Amino acid sequence: MRNVWLIAKREYLERVRTKSFILTTILIPLLMGGGIIAEVMATGHTKSTSHIAIVSSDQQLATDLQAGLENSKDSKMTVDVISPPAASTRSELDSELADKSLDGYLWITPSTTANARPTFVYTPRSAGDFVTKDTISTALRTVLLRERLAHQGMVASDVAAIMQPVQIETTQAGKAADTTSSFVAIYVLFFLMYFVIMLYGMNVARSIIEEKTSRVFEVLLATIRPEEMMAGKMIGVGSVGITQVFIWLLAAVILTGTPIVASVAGGSMHVSLTAAQVAFFFVFFILGFLLYASVAAALGAMTNSEQELQQLNMFLVMPLAACFFAMGVVVPNPSSVISTVLSLIPFMTPLVMYLRISLAMPPVWQIALSIGLMLITIYAVLWVASRIYRVGILMYGKKPNLPEILRWLKYS
Repeated sequence: MRNVWLIAKREYLERVRTKSFILTTILIPLLMGGGIIAEVMATGHTKSTSHIAIVSSDQQLATDLQAGLENSKDSKMTVDVISPPAASTRSELDSELADKSLDGYLWITPSTTANARPTFVYTPRSAGDFVTKDTISTALRTVLLRERLAHQGMVASDVAAIMQPVQIETTQAGKAADTTSSFVAIYVLFFLMYFVIMLYGMNVARSIIEEKTSRVFEVLLATIRPEEMMAGKMIGVGSVGITQVFIWLLAAVILTGTPIVASVAGGSMHVSLTAAQVAFFFVFFILGFLLYASVAAALGAMTNSEQELQQLNMFLVMPLAACFFAMGVVVPNPSSVISTVLSLIPFMTPLVMYLRISLAMPPVWQIALSIGLMLITIYAVLWVASRIYRVGILMYGKKPNLPEILRWLKYS
């Protein structure tokens, strides 16, 4: 055991002192934080500020729509009303679109039959101006509904009361909860676990290839067994990943709790995580790393260069990519049968089960079963990986094929 800890200590200290570790530890939180702040600020500023014209022979409808657009909290639009239109109105508006003095115009054609809605045609200056079109569509629905209610005999005050937006509060365990912040935090942790497991799993394989290339193994194996060396590398590299993730989480909690960041994000940005979510994150991160690092160690022992490793890294990337695509199934209904089955597949358990726990706590027996299946799978993969590792680290030259790998298992 002493040899395992010596190898682990060497791997850990060697990696945390590198410039790449320091840079990624500092830059990734800054990039992620900057991206979240930019998204929050962009979301707050995705309001239409267009200058448009409304053309209609129904002046009341055009005026109501103008008031709805200019007084809306979701837009800051300048709206001109042209009622009634003249024969040259359309050509004049097209000229204004061409010289960029107008962003678009809405042409309202009255219906020719009773109880039918008018025809609405919007001509934008830019085909990609979806924000203005959606804003106009929303305002039109409100105005038409208000007019329909007024035609049914309702007074203006009753119509205004009915049209008031409904506020819905979200609670968890009897307490008010910010579901947006909670989901953002879960989403970030999901991708954090995804990338860190893949990154540090591949680092185990690269470390083995580096030492095979420099023939350091031949010296180390005089005093250390191959199994001890593999265990030490996995523990050392895994500890580096845990250290980095812990620093990132601590930085996220500190930064999002500061008044500066809160003011920049409009007071709506903070980390909302429970103790159980944090605890299960580290549990499944460690289990996931052990599983994928075992596979990576075997791949590193079987290959002789980075190029050969790149050809086999699909064995690491594909299960993790499957977890990524499973989000579309798990997030809408984390308690469904397919979500449960996916979370019990050992190579998908770390990410999918953690996602289920964060969204809606599954039954305890499912969590226990997933951990048990993972432990069994880790033991089986370690058993195979250690035997491949024991022979493969001393093999140089051509890349082994499947029959040769099976013979390695028998030799060891």
